[in-house]
Amino acid sequence: MAATVANGQQPPPDKDHTAIAAQPRPATGSRSGASRAAGDRAVGGRATGAARAARASGSTTKGGAVKGEVASTGGSGRRSEAARLAVLNAADDLLVEVGFEGLTIEGIAAAAGVAKQTIYRWWKSKVDILFDNLVLDAATGLAWPAETPADPADLRAYIHRFADFLGAAPAGKVLQALLGHAQLDARTAELLHGGFLDALRARDVAHTRACLVGATGEGDSDEAAVLLDALLAPLYHRALVLRRPLDRAFVDALLDQHLPG
Repeated sequence: MAATVANGQQPPPDKDHTAIAAQPRPATGSRSGASRAAGDRAVGGRATGAARAARASGSTTKGGAVKGEVASTGGSGRRSEAARLAVLNAADDLLVEVGFEGLTIEGIAAAAGVAKQTIYRWWKSKVDILFDNLVLDAATGLAWPAETPADPADLRAYIHRFADFLGAAPAGKVLQALLGHAQLDARTAELLHGGFLDALRARDVAHTRACLVGATGEGDSDEAAVLLDALLAPLYHRALVLRRPLDRAFVDALLDQHLPG
């Protein structure tokens, strides 16, 4: 059986995230091409988990650059990277506090301690800031528990992680906000689907199929897609429509209903 999550620890981003990060997406103007291509920025959870710990230790920045790389750019580079990190962190912190409608560039600038012009140098709107937060944070928050999942236990662990991410993590609030705004704004929908959700689904269907094959010896992509939808749709419905917590008992009951015994 492939390794699963132990003691609540999140694994580091797996190799699938490199492929997801490399998917074409509308540029938001917030990162360089090299930064967007880096593998640890693919899909996932905010400044929590391994990514948050690395940034807190000073070894990386939220923009993904290694500390030594930032230092090599000189004083102005360090200041720019610190400002960029402050903006990203301020945006999702404020989203939790004031909601999407209450979130403004002015508020983000004040919380981050930067000028509005500094923000507009990198991002066109608050949607672009939140999107970059989502893509970065999902690299850890939505990582699979095994690099090559091949067992229903891996799928169970991933669905639990998805529920924790969507229902409790600040990054999940970002995803909820963008999903809601995408229903009204075509640009947000294109950005979210073309730059994140489509690649996330392709990866998850492939891993779900591998888990089915590992459990039963058979399983195709269509079957895997139906199973994945059956597992994820109730999570989205409970979080977005019912506004109820995605507690472990609910997720376990859902998994027991749909996964092979």
